[in-house]
Amino acid sequence: MIGIIDCGGANLKSLTYALERIKLKYRISKVWSDLSNSRALILPGVSAAGNVMSNIRKLALDDRIRDFNKPVLGICVGMQVLYEHSDEENKTCLGLIPGVVKKFSNPKLAIPHMGWNMVNFLTSEFEDCSGHFYFANSYHAPIDTYSLGYSEYGERFSAFVKQNNFYGVQFHPEKSSKLGEKFLTKFFEMA
Repeated sequence: MIGIIDCGGANLKSLTYALERIKLKYRISKVWSDLSNSRALILPGVSAAGNVMSNIRKLALDDRIRDFNKPVLGICVGMQVLYEHSDEENKTCLGLIPGVVKKFSNPKLAIPHMGWNMVNFLTSEFEDCSGHFYFANSYHAPIDTYSLGYSEYGERFSAFVKQNNFYGVQFHPEKSSKLGEKFLTKFFEMA
């Protein structure tokens, strides 16, 4: 069973449809006792860092997520809150990945970054997933030692990251058609 953390603002329908298409059982909850025995967790994203962190703290899930020792996949803002800090609303985040999430700053580009963009995976387990994925983000994580994949939008940024059992994707695999399904299948087979 995959646990989906319902921390507000997320597009849960797209995510659950994607999991159903690849025949994965899941449970959506805000209550830790419903999630604690999951084989992996998803921290979904469609919102702002401040909203997500506020809900995580209100639900007393911050320490529970930090202490979870199985794979956790953060999607979009779910990835961003894995970092120490987000410039979006100047928020302290979960601190599971060192670094600061910053806003795109190129004045020649439309913000938010929305649409299909190339992701290049840097790890052999996911190399064959390289291709176009769907993005909807105004903020991004830099390329660093935690980067397992990248994309470019005026600058190169992390599209797939990992620190210990915490993974994040800036793109939306649940909205990325067959390639998104392939990524999710591989990720949860690995998990």
